[in-house]
Amino acid sequence: MTVATADLDDLLERASAGVSVDGLRVEEADDGYRLATPDDEWTGLDEDELRRALDAADEYVTNWRYWQERVGGEGTARRAFLRWCERAPLADAETGNATTGPWSESGEGDADAGEDPLAVPERYDALRDGIDREWGQLSITARFVDVDDPDGERVYDLWHVDDADTDLADLEVYDDPRDARELATYDGGGRYRPLKTAPTLPGGWAFTGLSGGDLVETVEFFYPATVANWHRELRGNLDVDHWLETAERQTGIYDVIDELPREAVAWMAEACCVDSQCLRRREWEYEEGDDLDVDGGDGPFPCREPCSLVVAAARKWTTLESEEEHTYELELTTSEINQLTELIDAVAEGRTDEIREADVYDGANRYRARYLRAKRFDDEGDLEATKVDD
Repeated sequence: MTVATADLDDLLERASAGVSVDGLRVEEADDGYRLATPDDEWTGLDEDELRRALDAADEYVTNWRYWQERVGGEGTARRAFLRWCERAPLADAETGNATTGPWSESGEGDADAGEDPLAVPERYDALRDGIDREWGQLSITARFVDVDDPDGERVYDLWHVDDADTDLADLEVYDDPRDARELATYDGGGRYRPLKTAPTLPGGWAFTGLSGGDLVETVEFFYPATVANWHRELRGNLDVDHWLETAERQTGIYDVIDELPREAVAWMAEACCVDSQCLRRREWEYEEGDDLDVDGGDGPFPCREPCSLVVAAARKWTTLESEEEHTYELELTTSEINQLTELIDAVAEGRTDEIREADVYDGANRYRARYLRAKRFDDEGDLEATKVDD
């Protein structure tokens, strides 16, 4: 592949200030130009010699053109995310580290579950087939526009992880990032999704051939602020608001939530802030230096503060935790005690829709539940129990 003359002209124009991207380094010295790649180094070159040498290093030049001329925005979340999408090493400007950092250009560090960053030649080979990444329930593919003659121009495809092996003809195809907002509004059953990072995103759609800017915009419509917060964490400046400071600044009807006992905050985090309920990784604790003994999840993007859904639920739990405990006496068989456990577990894990009507051996089966209600509840629908600690 021959490098376009315009690309060489642009690169030479910047050589006086120095060029350094993904192992390609070009600079102008007193004795001529210096060019270096991870495999070769030339010094004392005149302009014609530099042009010939750069033409031989075509992949490095087109890679430079894409990142510096097409993407730009060095140090921005958008650029860092696009580089993450194709497993490119993140430069110091992206990590905020003066020498090395996660996925730095030095190759030290690892920002994604054991997958090492790819150097330019390996990345170009992979981009011909497409590089796949997962962001929550989103599957992202970075690829070349033209497989037969890659000139460094990338496009991006996006679909639900469950549809990664589905034929494109069987999916609804979109190209406007704003369509993602509507797709993320309701779950597969048509119910409103108040928490956009809940693992309830429906599939059946695809975005194809997106530019880098449109990809980031689409991802942000699906998962608002996740790219920005991921980048802040990467740079070491994620501002975390812990539970107590969040609770203490509430006003109005939520002013009471700072009274929620600490142990109840842990129960709340276990109920709401785990992978099965939210794809963000909880970074907030009870307060600075006082960590909750609850797993925060494994998501790629962090949660920097209790969300509005948690704050709203905390108001109800604060009221419930203010009630006194009492001892009650009721008659249940061992199987009925076990059935109550199964019922609560099925509701908590969202399994009730999966339990077939004919499966009467499951304690959460609808007919089993109705039978228990008919046997143990009074005519007003209350569980027959007697308070014994009055």
